[in-house]
Amino acid sequence: MDKTTYYVSVQSKTIMQHQGDAAYELEIEATPEEMIKLKELFEDLEYTEEQTYSRALFPGIPYHHDEANDAYDLNLKNIYQTLYGLGTHETKKHIQTINVLD
Repeated sequence: MDKTTYYVSVQSKTIMQHQGDAAYELEIEATPEEMIKLKELFEDLEYTEEQTYSRALFPGIPYHHDEANDAYDLNLKNIYQTLYGLGTHETKKHIQTINVLD
């Protein structure tokens, strides 16, 4: 199946087909099935991000003792692993420099 170029912003959780639609960080090439998986990963990240909200109300909870933060970190790592697999050469270089795949 043919791959299409997409422009992705992890920060805003957006995936665009047109480069000028909004700011983006990464460029990928993906099939429709791969895009469905990536969108599901962003939905999971959104959900876990909402779960971490309560921690902000209780600053005494250490970050490393919070299951919601662990789930958020895991979802973010899964997104970057997927983006690395679909990414252009420049995208892969960028993801390697931010050390999120370890």
